[in-house]
Amino acid sequence: MIRILAGLLLGLILIAPPAPASAFRAGPVPVAARQAAETLDEAVARIRRETGGRILRAETVTRDGERVHRIKVLLPDGRVKVFIVRAR
Repeated sequence: MIRILAGLLLGLILIAPPAPASAFRAGPVPVAARQAAETLDEAVARIRRETGGRILRAETVTRDGERVHRIKVLLPDGRVKVFIVRAR
């Protein structure tokens, strides 16, 4: 009986359509048009202060021809959020 139930459960898992990626995490927060450019240290300090979260990763990258800081934060409620900040 247990084998039958386990087989049915496995079969349902295998034929179920996958959940879209958006169901698991949100994309990066867009760069605000009015936002002043900041150094990476300034951006990290501001985001830590505003969210109360723990910084997981912070880096400066080029996105659509513009230098931006990409800051990944573990929020107090357990969610992970990525912030995009204009780089100075």
